[in-house]
Amino acid sequence: MSRPGLEHAVTEPDAPEAADATEAADAIEAPDATADDTAEAAAPGEGTADTAAAAAGKAAELSEAEAELAAQRELRARIEQRKAEKAAPIEAGTKLSGTAADLLAAVRAVESGEKSGTAFFDSPPRSAEGTSAALAPRRVAPAAAEPVRPRVPEPAGAPRTAAPETVDGVRAVLVEGGAPETLAGQVAETLGERAADILREDPWRLLSVPGVRPEQADGFARALLGTECGPGDERRTTALVAWQLEHTALQGHTALDSSAVRAALAERSVPDPDEAVQHAIAEGAVLVFQDGAPETEQAGDESESEQPAVPVLLGLDRYALAEESLADGLARLAKTGADTRWEAAEPTVLIRAVAASGLVVHTGGETARAEPVALAEAATELGLRAVIAVHSENGSRRLGGDAVTFSGLISGSQGPGRDADGALALDLLVVLDAPQLDVETAAMLVESMPDGSRLVLSGDPGVLWSAGAGRVFADVLAAGVCPQIASRMPDPGPIGELVSGIGIGELNQVEAPGKEVVIVPVRDAGEAVHRTVQLVADSVPRAIGVPAEHTQVITVGHGGSAGTRALNAALKQRLNPGPGRFGGFDPGDRVAYAPALGRTLVGSVVSADADGLHLDCEGTPVVVPKERVESSVRHGWALTAHQAAGMSWPAAVVVLPGDAAQGLSRPWVYTAFSRGERHLSVVHGVDQALPRAVAQIPSKDRTTRLRTLLEGLLAPAPNP
Repeated sequence: MSRPGLEHAVTEPDAPEAADATEAADAIEAPDATADDTAEAAAPGEGTADTAAAAAGKAAELSEAEAELAAQRELRARIEQRKAEKAAPIEAGTKLSGTAADLLAAVRAVESGEKSGTAFFDSPPRSAEGTSAALAPRRVAPAAAEPVRPRVPEPAGAPRTAAPETVDGVRAVLVEGGAPETLAGQVAETLGERAADILREDPWRLLSVPGVRPEQADGFARALLGTECGPGDERRTTALVAWQLEHTALQGHTALDSSAVRAALAERSVPDPDEAVQHAIAEGAVLVFQDGAPETEQAGDESESEQPAVPVLLGLDRYALAEESLADGLARLAKTGADTRWEAAEPTVLIRAVAASGLVVHTGGETARAEPVALAEAATELGLRAVIAVHSENGSRRLGGDAVTFSGLISGSQGPGRDADGALALDLLVVLDAPQLDVETAAMLVESMPDGSRLVLSGDPGVLWSAGAGRVFADVLAAGVCPQIASRMPDPGPIGELVSGIGIGELNQVEAPGKEVVIVPVRDAGEAVHRTVQLVADSVPRAIGVPAEHTQVITVGHGGSAGTRALNAALKQRLNPGPGRFGGFDPGDRVAYAPALGRTLVGSVVSADADGLHLDCEGTPVVVPKERVESSVRHGWALTAHQAAGMSWPAAVVVLPGDAAQGLSRPWVYTAFSRGERHLSVVHGVDQALPRAVAQIPSKDRTTRLRTLLEGLLAPAPNP
């Protein structure tokens, strides 16, 4: 069967109907096949869980995740102090506490195995129902005794594990209101020592716990307050405004148009959305922004009232603080003058740009990463302190272990450490995988840069944006406030040619004489799963020489008949069957561990004991506490494209069942197809949806403020 686009990438005779192991191998070994596409994981944060990997080590030494939490607290405290000194400080309101990792902790605790909460008026209050697992309170990071490198200290007054009596008081209120008592630890941590009283006075504060839905909070409030509350209760409407903004942050927005917030409130039976928004602003629960000038101005003698209005945006203070701090930090670096120390280096385009400006943007694909890496090597030869930071341990491994991860650099568990002022001890920071930077991570990195240092943001603009809020790399590119160097080093081979075409909206035909690209047509999701298992277990190892442990499956999402859950179950049964005696996992299982939102560690199960599940993640030992295993560890033979972003493997199998068509977009296809270094197999069942997605469906827009803030602080900079 012939399919449009890439028809001669690798032609395959009519796809075998029975599709046994030999036939799947024949599909790869055939001289020809059609090329296709991928479907996208629409919810980047789905299934990612909440917090920290407890690394093996001495009891007196901080784990990487704990040190990262401490670093975030200390840096946020510094940012807030600096903001307070400005003439117009950002007013803090009723904010949602906890790190991004902790904010996803209760998703499964609330939703897994529990029915949806009752509607506010239509159903009576329900009784408490159990959840899949109790959520353990966050552990306090122990004081580090003589650490190997400087670590960011935990500031006084930082949030700590709630006292047992506080948790007990919250548990009693939850039970009274028919809410799962397993949320008690999270509620106590979020609301503090008076959590029980606060929750009784304002039951909708339950919405500040991640995973709790408005209908569930409504049922809880009705059980506690009875006829004393209604759909227009100011406590309810304020909580709904904050919840709506936090919910959209999981979709990447750092702010939201006020009209969209009002519309969302109307859908939840709020009688006067305008008044609700005004009250939330007055209470400090949200902030209001009206940045910049209208995008277009009316010509002639038209009155000012006829010109388009500047959008009024609403946002939570945590993202506003991060975005404004990031803009200030980037402007500080961009204003850094020329550095004569670079004059002794070979004057490449990138070196000239870095010598002239403290902030430089570099774009290119996988092969182009060699240019910023060479820049760091040149800096070291000049006697400068240079650090390369990547999104994941997978990226560090591909560079021979010479790079640190974003999280490791922030926490101090990797990299040069910090000076007496808390700034990173470096002269040049090269950030690869920059599109994966969310606004909060980027703010912490930039805030840590010392005066006079250089920052190079490098990445491929065609890939999916970060799983966390913001679109940092795209906004800096669009603002044009610093030198931008576009690499001319294309990715080689048929895969590189295919992906380059996708980047400009074209699904081109490519020649693949070495079977670098293979298309395996399928009729339904069941056949897609069957053929995928055969490719990974038999065909790719036999025909391409890439073993199963070095082949990564990428699909559209976690759910569905050919999502990660279904594929991982089938792949485990074939590659590592077992009873799942360690909380569903066996030694040798391939896993994906999510210590924080947007960060995925791939590895394998080693063992389990009283401390938790022991993993080997790209050569790094990791221990996941047993209470975190269910919420933060999945089988990892199959990942979503968002999880796979910033990583690559010798071979990739991209699965596109028919029901994936609605999830396809150009960035998703680009990201998924570019994860294979030597080989790409596409299990294809989406027909015309693939070329249509590549040609017509660009990135889904995100509402952010960084570009406007940068343009207000800096004039556009000419390229060298």
